[in-house]
Amino acid sequence: MRSIWNGAISFGLVSIPIKLVNATESHSVSFRQIHTEDGGRIRYRKVCELEDREVTQAEIGKAYEDADGSMIPITDEDLSQLPIPTARTIEIVAFVPEERIDPLQMGSAYYLAASGAPAAKPYTLLREALKRSNRVAIAKFALRGRERLGMLRVVGDAIAMHGLLWPDEVRAPEGVAPDAGVTVRDQELDLADALMDTLGEIDLDDLHDEYQEAVEEVIAAKAAGETPPETREEAAPGKVLDLMAALESSVRAAQESRGGEEAEADGAGGAGGAAEVRTLPQRKTSSRRAPKETGGKKSTSTAAKKTAAKKAEPKKSTAKSTAKSGGSAKKAAAKGTAKKTAGKSAADKSATDRSATGRSATGTRTAKKTASRRRSA
Repeated sequence: MRSIWNGAISFGLVSIPIKLVNATESHSVSFRQIHTEDGGRIRYRKVCELEDREVTQAEIGKAYEDADGSMIPITDEDLSQLPIPTARTIEIVAFVPEERIDPLQMGSAYYLAASGAPAAKPYTLLREALKRSNRVAIAKFALRGRERLGMLRVVGDAIAMHGLLWPDEVRAPEGVAPDAGVTVRDQELDLADALMDTLGEIDLDDLHDEYQEAVEEVIAAKAAGETPPETREEAAPGKVLDLMAALESSVRAAQESRGGEEAEADGAGGAGGAAEVRTLPQRKTSSRRAPKETGGKKSTSTAAKKTAAKKAEPKKSTAKSTAKSGGSAKKAAAKGTAKKTAGKSAADKSATDRSATGRSATGTRTAKKTASRRRSA
């Protein structure tokens, strides 16, 4: 990485030669201005307003614009005479806990690289001291013509420096928060907690610039003479009318999203990271047990033939069943009638026999009485 500044870290009486390199880079697509009619480049020319002519870079200096609009020229020599002790030095002025630094103050990030072999030992000493103390170093340094504030901290095996705004450069949040009088219920806080728990954590390395990718696709398509791909439009956020309902819906959506991601992760966890999609067999609704397959394809074919034969003769089977049922009904009715007749005949015969027996017994008693009267006479 190319250094943008060379100097030293002043750690008490210890001096550590270092090189300053950018810790971040921009991947944004740069556009040029063109004349839409013919595609010609639009360039800016540096023109002197008094002489109305274009000037070269060597003729250009810097000045301060006063309140009345007049210009006060400031030369590089004027600036070089300023008493800046941090012109080539990152001067550490204090060590504080990292939580003392307001993220609002943090700006550009840089890596501090040891410059040469003699810097290795003091560089390592400062890095290990920061690690063991769990603190960061506050320093002053000069860059691009002005003194700045910085914070040194350990990143891996390197020392990084974040440019900090001066405390008076950070605005107070006056008039930003909503007016007082808003009350949040415990149920709403519980749902908000549930939503945060459901969303959980994320690996920041998985995040990427989708807009940047879409811009690159458009450029590639137009360069190839193709129609740019259609971009999907995001639904405009609606007005929240019911906070509880919105929170509940958000929790459900987050749970479904997390469930889908976990399922995809489980499916992709096999050998080689390939996911296999299989169709599950449908469960049979019939309560009858399926016949065992004894002959492979032959058994299946036989069963199919039997099924077809049954379907081919529905009327015949129905007629036979109806006739059989009718005959059985008639026989059953005849048998019932015969039984009833036989029972009635037997009952009548029994009654007749009982009547005859009674008459015979009465006659015998009458004859005996007549004979007894004759003997007495």
